[in-house]
Amino acid sequence: MKNRPLVCSVALVSSVALGGCGVLPGGDDSVTVTVWLMKDSVSDDFLKRFVSDYEKGHPSVQLDVKIQEWTGIGEKVLTALDGEDTPDVIEVGNTQVAQYAESGNLRDLTLESVRDLGSEDWLPGLAQPGSIDGAQFGIPWYAANRVVIYNKDLFALAGIEEPPKTRAQWLDDTAELNRGGNQGVYLAGQDWYTLAGFIWDEGGELAVESGGEWQGTIHTPAALRGMDFYKDLQSLGNGPKNSDEAKPPQAEVFAQGDVAQIISTPSSARIIEEKNPELKGKLGFFPIPGKTADKPGAVFTGGSDLIVPKNSSHHSAAVEVVKALAGETWQTDLARTMSYVPNKTTLAGVIRGDASTAAMAEGAARGRATPNSPQWASVEADNPIKPYMTAVLEGKDPAESAKAASELITAELLSG
Repeated sequence: MKNRPLVCSVALVSSVALGGCGVLPGGDDSVTVTVWLMKDSVSDDFLKRFVSDYEKGHPSVQLDVKIQEWTGIGEKVLTALDGEDTPDVIEVGNTQVAQYAESGNLRDLTLESVRDLGSEDWLPGLAQPGSIDGAQFGIPWYAANRVVIYNKDLFALAGIEEPPKTRAQWLDDTAELNRGGNQGVYLAGQDWYTLAGFIWDEGGELAVESGGEWQGTIHTPAALRGMDFYKDLQSLGNGPKNSDEAKPPQAEVFAQGDVAQIISTPSSARIIEEKNPELKGKLGFFPIPGKTADKPGAVFTGGSDLIVPKNSSHHSAAVEVVKALAGETWQTDLARTMSYVPNKTTLAGVIRGDASTAAMAEGAARGRATPNSPQWASVEADNPIKPYMTAVLEGKDPAESAKAASELITAELLSG
């Protein structure tokens, strides 16, 4: 997912190529596997550990890891996929896989994913966008998703001892918190990723494919129910109706100390504590509640998949690198180092001691991705869902506004 919320930001070297040479089984020469990773996805220390360990275990393989910027990465990857000097492994945003698969230049990794990578336990929000027409082109690497960040002092002041487990209780608690000059929740009017989760909880979709064509569906009864809940929750605070969570930055609003809850990735906690050191140790985290207490609400899953280009000169060696990065040992290390959610539900326990990441992992088990259309990025570029949300929050007819937005989504999805 391009421009996705990240859990941690670190400085990285621009390229890592540590020694290692030897003889490949059945061959006479060593190979260099070129890996493109995105800026801030891993720390410098993690990268050095991985490269050193991998080359020790694979003496005939040398890793050349090159760090890429998110800005302009789509065009750069498409050009590389179509060229001769192609990287062997590329990290891509999970929602970008469809765009790259459409080029016809990705290696089908279905056999490897089923046989060796335990795909039955993958997070759906990473696995599903990596699968195109039944073929697995993207191998899940790591995830991040929204949770509720709350002010423990304000919860205690309101007599709320435990975070809510259901959406109904969440509304009741938020109303209770919305007293004494405090905001029960700060929720901007155009936080469409959060809305998507409520729509999915109701059984709705943002868009669906039928007969090879995509149609916008935020006007369906289920999707409208999701918007109804969003409106109820948003009304329990003073969030703006005509902007998203970045305008103004919601972490900075929370840091003022009179907001009880925001919906964000845990990375916002660091910003909050930097802006207001008095809140250190006073922040709590819980998964976005679902309709029933037995499971949390659905969430949009951001994160990355790993792909192997067809034009790679070292297919087998590239696949082995992907297996290592996506395997239990390095998934555990990555999750603990970067506070990410690992790629499998069965690995959620490795970050159980971290309250924020544990809450994120609980929600990630019900994570989803945006519609798996190569044209979805065009929808987000001039997103009709945002003005639709504002229209509803400002009192316009939800059905009419949603129908108009669905038509704009459909037109964009069919434009390719």
